[in-house]
Amino acid sequence: MRRKRQDGFTLIELLMVVAIIGIIAAIAIPGLLRTRQSANEASAISSLRSINSAQAAFSASCAGGYYATALEVLATLPAAGGSSFIGADLATTGVVKSGYTVTMASDAAAPASAPAACNAGALGTGFHATAIPLAGSGSREFGTNTAGAIYYTVLPAAIAVTDNTVASGTPLQ
Repeated sequence: MRRKRQDGFTLIELLMVVAIIGIIAAIAIPGLLRTRQSANEASAISSLRSINSAQAAFSASCAGGYYATALEVLATLPAAGGSSFIGADLATTGVVKSGYTVTMASDAAAPASAPAACNAGALGTGFHATAIPLAGSGSREFGTNTAGAIYYTVLPAAIAVTDNTVASGTPLQ
């Protein structure tokens, strides 16, 4: 009698392959998560830099030295035409971008004698913005203000920033 040839893998061989894939995944996943957090933090820093640049342009060309009080003001087109001062991805206060909630506000309104903004937006004497991570999206909070520097705190510490001071935070190098 002739034996039939049996092609294929044994159960042990298949289990070994699955175990090897599991070990590789266990090694790779934490590195992937750290890389994702780093990318989210880089995006948050970039968002705050965009806000600083937009505020500088708005103050110099549209608001007579004053600042926008909210991201919506920076996103409003000037009445004379042109483009907004900030991109559509940051056009709303409280927007979630790359795992961070980005907000901007002003502590003090501009005086009544201040000139009107070119887009009829509300003006303030300064501004401050923060980028706060959603759970698992980052390990640092970021903030900036009228001075233009970006500060951070390592969680669980919260960033405390106003228009002209930073009560808690380390300057980003």
